[in-house]
Amino acid sequence: MGWNQVYQAIKHPLWEGIAEDARFYFVHSYYVETTDSASIAARSNYPFPFTCAVTKNNIFAVQFHPEKSQLAGLTLLSNFAKWTPHFQNQKVIN
Repeated sequence: MGWNQVYQAIKHPLWEGIAEDARFYFVHSYYVETTDSASIAARSNYPFPFTCAVTKNNIFAVQFHPEKSQLAGLTLLSNFAKWTPHFQNQKVIN
């Protein structure tokens, strides 16, 4: 629990305007273990490195609480509200 630095693993529209090592507020000790390294959007350390954000297509999920994370969190939420994901290899069903 507390403030931890978040290290962005990929360039993503939701990170726009947020410093690479910005601090976000973590309330839980849970985290995701993923075998798909391409889906890792960010990592943090406490006391060991762990995945704290994942993304794929129109999904972007974080383990921390952006609503409690001051300016960095408000920026992330603002970016989310404006985000228009682009889908690749998607079939349209009529």
